[in-house]
Amino acid sequence: MIELPIRDPCDLCVAAREERWKIIDEGEHTLTVINPWQFEVGQCCVITRRHIATLLDLSDHECGAILASAKRVAEALVKTYRPLGILTFQNNGVFSGQETPHFHFHVVPRQQGSDWGIGPPQLATFDGAGRQRGIPHDPSGDARRRERVQVSARQLAETADLIRSNLPE
Repeated sequence: MIELPIRDPCDLCVAAREERWKIIDEGEHTLTVINPWQFEVGQCCVITRRHIATLLDLSDHECGAILASAKRVAEALVKTYRPLGILTFQNNGVFSGQETPHFHFHVVPRQQGSDWGIGPPQLATFDGAGRQRGIPHDPSGDARRRERVQVSARQLAETADLIRSNLPE
């Protein structure tokens, strides 16, 4: 059985209800929100409206809606930031790195030489991704990195507004 993280109340449900300024886009089954941890400027998450924890809990309609929403925000991120790549990923359970017990699909504009730090392990394996090839992730700097990537509510709101202004019609 997949072990889920515990976070009560769910920060994604709170954002959807009480912090509407974080919402970049809305669909029938999804919300796209600005990620409060800006490891990359413009990092977003597509979340389900329904409070469910993992990919295994999604309905077929939610699966399709998530990818359509991810594509839509990726188009806005390309227009906004002209990234060198778009990283998408999703974690299921604490042993995969999931920290919030609410399904969320990351959509991240990637730039050369960024200091990703915490993130998918495949980032350590290719040139120009922020770490040299073959060097394993050293978690000793993670706390410092988390402090650096926390931005003010004002900055997050400005970033969300900018991305929102570039969503496709």
